[in-house]
Amino acid sequence: MSATTATPSVFPSFAEVYQGLAAQIGMLREMAPQPTKSEDRRLKGAIDKLIEETNADEAVWLESCIHCGQCTNACHYFQSMQDAKYAPMRKMDLYRRVYQREISPLRWWYKLISKPVKLKDFEEARELIYDSCTECGRCTMVCPMGIDTASLVHHMRTAMVEAELVPPELAALRMEQLHHGTVFGSSPEALRKMIDTIREKTGVDIPLDKESAEIMVLSSAVDLVANGNGLLATARIMNHIGADWTICSDGFESANFGLLSGDMSLWAKQVEPIVAAAERIKAKTMVIAECGHAYPALRWNPMLRSGDLPFEMMYMSEFLGKQAKAGKLHLTPLDARVTFHDPCKTGRRGGAFDEPRAVLNAMNADVVEMPNNKEYNWCCGGGAGIFLLEDATKLRDESFKIKIREVNETGAEAVVVSCASCRLNFESGRQKNHWDKRVESLVELTAAHLDDAKGADASARGAAR
Repeated sequence: MSATTATPSVFPSFAEVYQGLAAQIGMLREMAPQPTKSEDRRLKGAIDKLIEETNADEAVWLESCIHCGQCTNACHYFQSMQDAKYAPMRKMDLYRRVYQREISPLRWWYKLISKPVKLKDFEEARELIYDSCTECGRCTMVCPMGIDTASLVHHMRTAMVEAELVPPELAALRMEQLHHGTVFGSSPEALRKMIDTIREKTGVDIPLDKESAEIMVLSSAVDLVANGNGLLATARIMNHIGADWTICSDGFESANFGLLSGDMSLWAKQVEPIVAAAERIKAKTMVIAECGHAYPALRWNPMLRSGDLPFEMMYMSEFLGKQAKAGKLHLTPLDARVTFHDPCKTGRRGGAFDEPRAVLNAMNADVVEMPNNKEYNWCCGGGAGIFLLEDATKLRDESFKIKIREVNETGAEAVVVSCASCRLNFESGRQKNHWDKRVESLVELTAAHLDDAKGADASARGAAR
């Protein structure tokens, strides 16, 4: 067996990172903006936005629910709380009222038999639209009518932006990203400082702002403000396979609080410089960092004509899996029983199941699947920004107990994740429940098991480019 090459411990452990980030999250409520428009304008803006967002697909979904209750069996929040108000179909009640009264074929009838929608209705719906829906897509998978509840919830979030009812934590980060282009202060200068620190303390080279490169890699705020281990691990892997790669200081942040809050203009604003940077350096591949919501923010962005883009977008676990299958990742054995948690956005909604498992198989790991895995995997409960929301704490904590039971049934020593939000939520649940399982990042675990002797030739070739 080859010896494991551990990533140098120059940064805090992830448990410490979680504690520090939790403290920063706690201050967000104080930084949240207050409503600036009158109640009438907020209500009209919300209704107008829903009308604008509703096309044939949404109309069919809103008309099609047969109230069979299948979605309730699939929802982690309903299953953990056993409260009918958390049934996915209930989350669309307000949207359906707006649709019926404003644009449905029988709107004249619904205006006679239903009450006008008020701003208070949107206020009461906020818990259902933000606190109790991770947009995981599990309900859609079992719906006999094919209703995409996650997409409908996102449209409701766009209305909540107009109603100025975005939860304070998301609202504060939305404002930071809108006005400063940063998340928790993750600026281009913070990126440069982190890269300098990594070079100085580990000797690992990270090519910044190369004029041209085949691979452009994105980072995340978690790496830059609290823990550089993800960026360090990524660099070690890229150098190991001899990749021609770079990070661009004008387009590196994976997090997108336009998507999470429902602000479509901010969503586009954050994506544009990333795409522009990739086009400028003539990248063939963009590798999205371990940031689950960044995957749909970029890869399924409705504001991008992806067929016209000259590069391929790929999530980190997908990229690693392709390298493993191609024999480019030389890994030492992982002597442990592990299970893998599929992030909802990249797994159930993206189909990237085989790739992360190919990486674990390349380590000869003893991988044991959870009772519900791959497309049936239970959400961890922290996605779509919910990890940040104080008001969602009870819902999040109770739903996470499903994951504890699922992981415990495998007998695994550790659970491997490939999403920063999932990892933070798992770490939160681990500490709150005094859980004895380790939580591992796939990219960091891969870097810790690189067989550098076998990868040296590839690294040398990459450095020579």
